[in-house]
Amino acid sequence: MSTETNWNNARRCTFAIISHPDAGKTTMTEKLLWFGRVIRKAGMVKSKQGDYAKSDWMEMEKERGISITSSVMSFPYAERAMHLLDTPGHKDFSEDTYRTLTAVESVLMMIDSAKGVEEQTKKLMEVCRMRDTPIVTFMNKFDRDAMDAFELIDNVEKICSIQCVPMTWPIGDGVKFKGVYDLKNKTIVSFRESNDPNDPIIVKADDLDSDEVKNFIKDDQILDKLKEDLMMVEELMPEFDEEEFLEGIMTPVYFGTALHNFGVKETLDMISTVSPGPMEREVKLEPFDDSAQTRMIKPNEDKFSGFIFKIQANMDKKHRDRVAFMRVCSGVFERNTKIHHVRSGKDVKIASPLIFQAQDREITEKAYPGDIIGLHDTGKYQIGDTFSEGEKIMYTGIPSFAPEIFQKVILKDPMKAKQLDKGLTQLSEEGTVQLFTRHTTREKILGAVGVLQFEVVKHRLEDEYGVRGEYESYPFSGVRWLRFPDDKTKSSFMEKNSSNIVYDVKGRVCFSVRSEWDLKLVMEKNPEVEFFKNSDYR
Repeated sequence: MSTETNWNNARRCTFAIISHPDAGKTTMTEKLLWFGRVIRKAGMVKSKQGDYAKSDWMEMEKERGISITSSVMSFPYAERAMHLLDTPGHKDFSEDTYRTLTAVESVLMMIDSAKGVEEQTKKLMEVCRMRDTPIVTFMNKFDRDAMDAFELIDNVEKICSIQCVPMTWPIGDGVKFKGVYDLKNKTIVSFRESNDPNDPIIVKADDLDSDEVKNFIKDDQILDKLKEDLMMVEELMPEFDEEEFLEGIMTPVYFGTALHNFGVKETLDMISTVSPGPMEREVKLEPFDDSAQTRMIKPNEDKFSGFIFKIQANMDKKHRDRVAFMRVCSGVFERNTKIHHVRSGKDVKIASPLIFQAQDREITEKAYPGDIIGLHDTGKYQIGDTFSEGEKIMYTGIPSFAPEIFQKVILKDPMKAKQLDKGLTQLSEEGTVQLFTRHTTREKILGAVGVLQFEVVKHRLEDEYGVRGEYESYPFSGVRWLRFPDDKTKSSFMEKNSSNIVYDVKGRVCFSVRSEWDLKLVMEKNPEVEFFKNSDYR
């Protein structure tokens, strides 16, 4: 591989933001795009305002003032090509969020400083733990009343099982928030609501008893606490270790307020400096079953490869199109060059590969490992599809996870049955919801991990497919993917448990769980059958 290609690979920085709802993630996204000079003005995202954040896609997002889909946004910063994959910030952890995390090399974790680590952040961190993803942490909303900084760090360390290393330290909070102390440079960065991050007020603070520091803080109680805090930080906190960061066991921590663009630039500087470029990834070799061998694909290999981690239908209502998001993993992707679609066994030529900048998109001629490109899709691509230059490989680690809530759709107009089937199939393929079919009745059942996913389905079926219906709860509490030692065992099990057998959208056999007790009983009676919580059979 050429020196130029290796240089392009190293420049790529593909990361995501994880947070609980209302922790300020969409606001942070806007500020990052502003620093990347992709947008001129970052707007607040509120459901009652007419000005909506440029990173939000769907009508429902605009109505609610939240981000539901995982948008892909690219921007240049500090000689790196930054690719930000924006994950849902609503209360529901969705599979779309998980798949986004499979496509990144690092993560920015945002914490609401008044609340600490919340449920969705905890679940997302568990996913990051599965891949030892490097994490940078931003403690947001210090312009409001906040938990003590030590309490916040202790909270993150205990719940997320990660070592925190503060890079800055807050001086006060709420109306008394003065700014942050830069631990490396021994300076104070002043906070102003009209903050210009490109022209910060810096106070030399290597001597906290200096007149300059006293005149700046103007509050003996806050100054005394700062002195005490910094002594404890020096005694108790380790120094930042880049190797431990890259192993996912240490996180640098910044304090600030994304709303007022304070602390954001320092956080982005850290991400662009220490986040890794494209990493090697595991693939299965033919025949792609349990007996398949695996190998690691390195980004600097000569031959191109990549995988689909997200599909979104109707991104542009004028064109009612469908776009598959592909993560490039190795080699160089070139426009109009034939590539191999492994699942179908066919070669395809991508004439209009897209790159994204908020709601803008443009055709690109080349893409390198770490890049995210959009492929126009007429329905032939699926989540997890692998593309190569002919090698029969399949990227691993992009499974479906067992949903916890189930519903069925009852059509108001039976003449819309075809539109319903088409809509549900497309929405399931793009990861909005999972679609299961009962073995005995062929009834279609929707599965999700949060109620809001069903609201999204209802909204999109009405808005994009003209399908209206009633939604009823279904008495399942989960599903398990099944693996059998032989066909005889499979037939016997399915016959005895026919009312519990369902198929996922790819036709894989699953067992529908009505209660944990029922599941335990069935597993005890059938020790030769393996039950899995995800479609990777792990």
